[in-house]
Amino acid sequence: MTTRLAPGTTAPDFTLPTADGKELKLSSLRGKKVILYAYPAAMTPGCTKQACDFRDSLASLQAAGYEVVGISPDKPEKLAKFVERDELTFPLVSDVDKKVLMEYGAFGEKKNYGRIVQGVIRSTFVIDEKGVVELAQYNVRATGHVAKLRRDLNLDS
Repeated sequence: MTTRLAPGTTAPDFTLPTADGKELKLSSLRGKKVILYAYPAAMTPGCTKQACDFRDSLASLQAAGYEVVGISPDKPEKLAKFVERDELTFPLVSDVDKKVLMEYGAFGEKKNYGRIVQGVIRSTFVIDEKGVVELAQYNVRATGHVAKLRRDLNLDS
């Protein structure tokens, strides 16, 4: 069983390649709140819907002090196509060996169409300015998740 992160724990730091060929180090975002969301595969219907929801909400999330980062086991080349195709305006990081996903508890056993499989557990983590997990949500739905997250963070009041 994968260990899940709980609020109050320090978010595991990472340095991973991005869709644009650079690297992103989580600790370089200290001083900002970060929404890190884990998704199974770029350019699939659910993951596209979720990424586009984050894209469409990005300005209001940034106005509230949040940066958004997506993480998946896709190679940077596939992420670059995803960014270009769907005009994504936030960084996507590649965790091909799934090490970071496992550290976050976002890779392991899950149900897929009634079968138990190993894979990415669609998850969202809100990390505060000091690198501490404020919110850890597992098995989130692709559709409607950003709206629910905004409610959870009291951004729509």
